[in-house]
Amino acid sequence: MSASSRKAIYAALAGNSLIAVTKFIAAAMTGSSAMISEGIHSVVDTGNQLLLLYGMKRSTRPADARFPYGYGKELYFWSFVVAILIFAVGAGLSIYEGINHLMYPVHVGDHTVNYVVLLLAMVFEGSSWFIAMREFNRQRRDRSFVKAVTGGKDPTIFVVIFEDSAAMIGLVFALLGVLLGDITGNPYFDGAASVAIGLLLGATAVWLAYETKGLLIGESADPEVVEGIRRIAAEHKEVLHVNEVLTLHMGPDFILVTMSVDFRDDLQAGEVEHAICALDTAVKDAYPHVKKVYVEAEPCRIGPVRTAG
Repeated sequence: MSASSRKAIYAALAGNSLIAVTKFIAAAMTGSSAMISEGIHSVVDTGNQLLLLYGMKRSTRPADARFPYGYGKELYFWSFVVAILIFAVGAGLSIYEGINHLMYPVHVGDHTVNYVVLLLAMVFEGSSWFIAMREFNRQRRDRSFVKAVTGGKDPTIFVVIFEDSAAMIGLVFALLGVLLGDITGNPYFDGAASVAIGLLLGATAVWLAYETKGLLIGESADPEVVEGIRRIAAEHKEVLHVNEVLTLHMGPDFILVTMSVDFRDDLQAGEVEHAICALDTAVKDAYPHVKKVYVEAEPCRIGPVRTAG
């Protein structure tokens, strides 16, 4: 797993741990529903970062007899668990707390503590978001943000970005709720802000679950990688036609490749073996994340037969 992923997670973990404590202190002193929701949000985020670190550690275990392709997909599992926790715990408790305060409003006294804590939280969350975004930009290269997220195979970075972005927006909601309640003296703004934070967390969780679902089920490599592998195979003089190239991500840094190839009919068995070995080496040299290559020799099934040049 990349060092950049760990760096982003450690930054988010440190920030959320400090923020959670200060938010709950402010909530206890003022009784603000929005602050309670924000405290819950930060606790959930802290737990999520711990789960991601645990998943990263588990995913690096070597292959064994029970899991011959290793444990890389365990990272995808724990990323999916993070999405569930955000939805069930973060969103659920925040909405509950907000509705409870709308039904039984509590008049908050001095908001000074809330303002100080929220502004400090924005500084901490902003720093964490900046670090995660910087690492994400390094990985996405020239791809757009949306394409980098939907096509990314390492969920740790975009999970942190989603969490930190939701946290920043949630802080704005909380600040607006506290500010409007302070100006108007209406306690319902505080409860409404808590509900808004819960809905925001719910939307974030749904998006995270959608993005990690494909990785958990089994996504192919990027189309550019698949086409590159096909091109490498077609360039070998022993190959008449590449029938099919199938890829599967067993983890962020582990691609499994199976391909169906039509070899020249005049090749001897030893020559076919040599061609397969050369093809295996060429693919792995071109794409270091490819760890396993399986080649099936069978006649051309589709399209015209290409003459080796």
